[in-house]
Order: sequence, then C-alpha cells, then structure tokens
Amino acid sequence: MDAAAAAVVGSTNGKLEVEERKAQKSYWEEHSRNLTVEAMMLDSRAADLDKEERPEVLSLLPSFEGKSVLELGAGIGRFTGELAKTAGHVLALDFIESAIKKNESINGHYKNASFMCADVTSPDLSIQPNSLDLIFSNWLLMYLSDEEVEQLVERMVKWLKVGGHIFFRESCFHQSGDSKRKVNPTHYREPRFYTKVRKENCFILCHLSDLIVFKEGHAFDQDGNSFELSLVTYKCIGAYVKNKKNQNQVNSTEDRGFQRFLDNVQYKTSGILRYERIFGEGYVSTGGVETTKEFVDKLDLKPGHKVLDVGCGIGGGDFYMAENYDAHVVGIDLSINMISFALERAIGRKCSVEFEVADCTTKIYPDNTFDVIYSRDTILHIQDKPSLFKSFFKWLKPGGKVLISDYCRCPGKPSEEFAAYIKQRGYDLHDVEAYGQMLKNAGFRDVIAEDRTDQFLGILRRELAEFEKNKDSFLADFTQEDYDDIVNGWKAKLQRSSAGEQRWGLFIAAK
Repeated sequence: MDAAAAAVVGSTNGKLEVEERKAQKSYWEEHSRNLTVEAMMLDSRAADLDKEERPEVLSLLPSFEGKSVLELGAGIGRFTGELAKTAGHVLALDFIESAIKKNESINGHYKNASFMCADVTSPDLSIQPNSLDLIFSNWLLMYLSDEEVEQLVERMVKWLKVGGHIFFRESCFHQSGDSKRKVNPTHYREPRFYTKVRKENCFILCHLSDLIVFKEGHAFDQDGNSFELSLVTYKCIGAYVKNKKNQNQVNSTEDRGFQRFLDNVQYKTSGILRYERIFGEGYVSTGGVETTKEFVDKLDLKPGHKVLDVGCGIGGGDFYMAENYDAHVVGIDLSINMISFALERAIGRKCSVEFEVADCTTKIYPDNTFDVIYSRDTILHIQDKPSLFKSFFKWLKPGGKVLISDYCRCPGKPSEEFAAYIKQRGYDLHDVEAYGQMLKNAGFRDVIAEDRTDQFLGILRRELAEFEKNKDSFLADFTQEDYDDIVNGWKAKLQRSSAGEQRWGLFIAAK
C-alpha cells in the first residue's frame, strides 16, 4: 500500500471510530437517564440477578487485598464498593459523567477510591506502565469496535505489573437483558474472538454472551520486552444459567503447555469438526448419542440432579442429560476450542447447562456437590488418576455415582509399537481391572469395571463404514488429507483393538 492509500485508509478508520464512540455514548446517555441497577444491567430482573451474580463474579477474582485496581466501565458502582473494601486503591472510570458522579456519591466514603470520567479509548487516558495489579471490567468490550478492543488490550498489558490480572465479563452472541432498546450498537461477538492469539504471544480474551474472561498478564518489563498473557479462567456465569437458561456469561482457565497441545494439535477447530462428522452432531466421543443414551440410562438421573461432566467436549452429552432428565450439568474441558463450540451450540437451548475451561486436576469443588460425575474417553490424558478419583469421591454426594468410559490396555507389557503410540499421544493407560481397583482405593463401593472392547470394535466398524459412505459430503467441507486422517486413524484403532492391545473400559461406582 502506498502512502496516499494508507492515508485514506487511516482517515476512513478514524471517521468510523469517531462515529462508533458517538453511537455508544448516545446509547448510554439514553439508558443512564435513570441511574438504577435495572438501567445499568438493562434488565427488569436486575435486582434479583445482582444478588446472585455479583458475589459469583467477585468469587472469580484473584486476591486483590492491598492491591492497585483499575475498574473500567464502573457505572454507578455495583462493584466499586466491593473492590474498595479490601483493595489498596481503586480507580473507578466511566465515560458517562452522571453515572460516575453517582458512583462517587455512593462509594466516595472509601478513602482508597478515586473516580474519573473518561473514555477508555481516548489517547489522553494516562495510566502509568507497570502500575496495576488488577484491571476489572464488567460489560465493556462489547461497546468497543474490534480495533478498539485490540488497542485497549495492548494498553492494558502495558499498564499491568508482571503477574497482574485482567478480568473482563462480556455478553456474547446476543443480548441477555430484557430492556427494550430503540437501537442497539452493542457488539455481541463469538467467544473465539476473545481467545485468538495476538502478536508477541499475548492472548486477547473475547466476549461470550455474558461471559467472564479472566487473564493473567506478564506484561512488559522495563526494557520493553513482552511477556505472555495466560488464560486463567473462562466459564459461564451460573446465575444466568440458573435464572435465564443463558450460557452467555463465561469465565476462563490456565493456558499452559498441555492446553496448547490440545487446542493447537489434537483439538484444533478443524479437528473437532472432523471428529464431529464421524461421532455425530454434538459429540466427540465413542458412539456419539448411541452410547450416551445407553450409559446415561444407568445413572438413575432425577430432575434437579447436579452433574459434573469431566472432558465435556462440545456439549452433546450435557445437552442430552439436561434436556431429557432436567438435570443441571456443569461441563468442564481443558480445551478452549471445545468450550467455545459448546457455548455456540448452547444458543437457543433453554436448558440448565454451564461450561467452563478448567483443568480437572487442579479444579476445586466443595465436598458433596454433585449427584453424578460423568466422563467419556478423557481421563486417559490424566497421569495421576488416583488423586483425581479421590477428588471425585469428595465432590460426590453420599449415594452419588461416577460413570467413566476410557481407553485402556491389556495387562502386561505393551508392544514397542503400542508403547510408542501411548507415548506419542501422552496417554496414561491401565488395564480394566487395575482401573477399577483405583476407584476402589479412592473409597468407591459397588465398583463395576467392564471390558467393552467388543462393543468398541463394533462401533468403530459402523462409524468407519458410515463415514466412507458419506465421503463426498465430507470432502465438500474438508480436504482429502482430513478424510485420510480419519480413515487411517479408525483403521489403526481397529487394528490395535483387534490385536487385544488397546482396550475400552466402562466403569461405574457409587459413594
């Protein structure tokens, strides 16, 4: 692009940004005429929602006791006072003067709080580099253009101290509040916009319809070197799932080496969609809906039962349990890509399912939380299964059940070829009997450990035959290489399982 063309583009972008800010300011000036919690949340049920979701949002924050906090889009101060109770200092910022003045009238008695009327996109906004421990925003990025989001995140990273945190919560896909709006300039983006990788190995978190995103910033050092932003948590807001059957509120989990392997190698977006073609819509585990129906039927689910699905994938099994048994399902997966698809598939479904990017080996739930813990072909990735099963035991209510299907191996030493496969995939495989014994050792009773390899072989053959029959429709959306990868992968599983080396186990136990 020559200099003249660049100038024209720059001028055009500048005009668009000015129009964007005018539209957003006009929108909020209209909705700030009545400075109430209903107006700020754009929902007639705001008072009741606030009682549940505000404590939930605050519980997701890292410790900010004695820390320096910047609150962006602070509004009338729903969170300002809560932050000021323990923070070293809170700077509350909003671009609507009447809102920030009301915030100050409510929370100005906190001597560690200060208030500023300013637009976060303004180049005149002066924040010292490496000065903040926590940047907090609740519904802000949805009112910025894509370019403004990227620019703001870059600035926030510079403002953070090394080890500081950025937390934001946004609405994705569609509006969550029920307030009528003459116009609505809000950007309801897909979650994947917020999790895309930016230059300098920094991650930008994007909104999910009422999402929460929470990032750890390693920011820039004094020499200007950039460090990585790691995704700390990414999940639905339970209050919106419970009260509105709305999965648009979300939050996030640590982005470390294994998570990157899953999202960049094994469970890339294209890889997930390929798996879904062979397993069936909504599923990325053996047998798809067929085995889901069979296994869930063994759980004696009742309306209101709370289920934890470990390794939930793209959510097919969770929707099945919630819609057919009226259960409340919490689906967790380490893959950001999986959870992003699950959230997208949740749109329009009025069922009680919430999703979270989380590591089951570090996640903590209160004792006696769940009626059922369910996991399909996931725990093969976990090296320390005994510790995980002890956690499962604590998380289950007395009388609760655990159901697991998983890859296993035959007893004895594996062949060199199969051992190489296990190592290459990073699996931790055990024989069926040993797997069941680990559940017994964790405290479970009535342990059923069944070798289901014959069923596994039958499913593999049916899936492969159906897939090959639909080759043309697959190739309309994918490549020949994608097709060959699936076919060769299924043939290899058939060969390993027919030889007796790779096994498939079903495990059911009670607390």
